[in-house]
Amino acid sequence: MANDIEVTVPDIGDFKNIPVIEVFVKPGDTVKAEDSLMTLESDKATMDVPSPASGVVKSILVKTGDKVSKGTPVLTMEPVDQAAAEVVPVAKPVSAQVMPVAAVAPAPVKPSPSAPDIAPVAGSGRSHASPSIRQFARELGVDLSRVSGSGPKNRILREDVQSFVKGELARPRGEAASGGSGFSVPPMPQIDFAKFGAIEIKPLSRIRKLSGGFLHRNWVSIPHVTQHDEADITELEAFRKSQSEEAKKKGIKFTMLGFLMKASVVALKQFPEFNSSLSADGESLMLKNYFHIGVAVDTPNGLVVPVLRDIDKKGLLEIAQDLGAVSERMRVGKIAPADVQGGCFSISSLGGLGGTMFTPIINAPEVAILGVGKASMKPVWDGNVFQPRLMLPLSLSYDHRVIDGAQGARFVSFLSQTLADIRRLVL
Repeated sequence: MANDIEVTVPDIGDFKNIPVIEVFVKPGDTVKAEDSLMTLESDKATMDVPSPASGVVKSILVKTGDKVSKGTPVLTMEPVDQAAAEVVPVAKPVSAQVMPVAAVAPAPVKPSPSAPDIAPVAGSGRSHASPSIRQFARELGVDLSRVSGSGPKNRILREDVQSFVKGELARPRGEAASGGSGFSVPPMPQIDFAKFGAIEIKPLSRIRKLSGGFLHRNWVSIPHVTQHDEADITELEAFRKSQSEEAKKKGIKFTMLGFLMKASVVALKQFPEFNSSLSADGESLMLKNYFHIGVAVDTPNGLVVPVLRDIDKKGLLEIAQDLGAVSERMRVGKIAPADVQGGCFSISSLGGLGGTMFTPIINAPEVAILGVGKASMKPVWDGNVFQPRLMLPLSLSYDHRVIDGAQGARFVSFLSQTLADIRRLVL
């Protein structure tokens, strides 16, 4: 017993009271160093607690739904030799993000009555939900007394809260809603698609569920304006290609995204309102003196926006190296809390997939995001003749409460000029 190891939650950044959503081991299981013991879920990412050594699990100190912070004891284990651990490997359960298609169906949308006769949650004792679900409901402003549970003994699950919100958003709003200023729209149709042919129900991944709610919130609560422009990157692309082979020898993929990040910082310094956040009361701006850029990464489980820090202090090769490392971590699901925190400005690049202009959704609490399409050769008039130039489509979405149209036009125009003349990157 004296040699037992007490496993605690590692450094998870600024997060506290993170719920445990899955435990992979049980007493008696043999694990190897770095095996995942359990999964935690913040409002932005999921993260695993790894085993610090090879050993046999003695006791589990937490359960699904418990909230933990850095240093919280989660289990005890008896260390064993690495070779012995490999003889009897633990049979890790299938991750919750890889479920059979028919195993789970979304909870049905249950529209709430316009005048509920159920008492509020406080003191009623009639709403059965775990502390983590209650916190989730509070974050969304949901009264749990109006939510029907689909879990065991009518316990309210996360899916029930999400379905309730979707149902509320789909309901027509009368004059009583928001003092008569609510939207009056017909509800979403409830259709039995199986009447028309075979269907398959595929549950959304956790990341898609979380990001979907945040994207919807950002879209309806932030007045978006999208400014479009094109940047002449003919010389920039020629320079990138000339350096790619040298970078490749160092194991670095030298992409256009690094140049976009560096150019964005130059523009943010020129227009500091774009590097800000609006205060909660909407009365002031918080201007940031650091430059952390978020990059939208398409992963098998959904869109994730890792943040690369201090872009203003890094060279293009270092940025390219960081991009490769963080993108790989995102794609294999190794998401750390620090990877998604502290962004100032985001870039969503679809150039590798195609398309031209689009409207990227602002990643609150940021106030702007840059969308990038696929570059193409176009004839550009130089005053005498048309010249073939490589043009990159840009789509800048910004929060109209903070930034007006003239500022948006100046920003994207300045950014285009910076990309057209890479000497501006060193100014």
